Amino acid sequence: MKYIHSKFILCVAVLFAVTLAGSSYAIAASAVELNINAEKALAKLYAKSAPAKALGERAKAILVFPSVTKAGLMVGGQYGEGVLIKNGEPVAYYNTVSASYGMQAGIQKYGYVLFLMTDSAEEYLHNSGGWELGVGPSIVVVDVGKAGSMTTTTAKSDIYAFFFDQKGLMAGLGLQGTKVTEISK
Repeated sequence: MKYIHSKFILCVAVLFAVTLAGSSYAIAASAVELNINAEKALAKLYAKSAPAKALGERAKAILVFPSVTKAGLMVGGQYGEGVLIKNGEPVAYYNTVSASYGMQAGIQKYGYVLFLMTDSAEEYLHNSGGWELGVGPSIVVVDVGKAGSMTTTTAKSDIYAFFFDQKGLMAGLGLQGTKVTEISK
């Protein structure tokens, strides 16, 4: 009986994730809109966090997801689209998708930025064919409010993640189980 219950929950999780991702494709932003939204989000983050701005100046590339939607009731999922920026120019587009199961309820919108600090982190993004965050290069999640003690000389990790513009009610933010995949725009 437990096996059937687990399979049912897994099927519902997959269905929810596909529905969430599918509906986002239907309302997906154009490349121009995504570029504008990413630029605004990055400027807003830089205005709030000097360490984020300093990392942005040193990063090999920056992956900006200006709007990610996360929803769940026991079974959850998230979806958003982002822009990879290199030398101040958009060079590729990605989506971020995850599904989860557990004690969760609510809906939330937020954005996040990944600062790719090393050539190997950028190469991994391009060559992975769909990068599951938490597997591969090391990622440090930085709290914008507590980033004051961080400097570019103490920043030694491959990737730094900053979350911003959190709206709605959903317990916890994290990147475990999140997959980032290149998309066409």
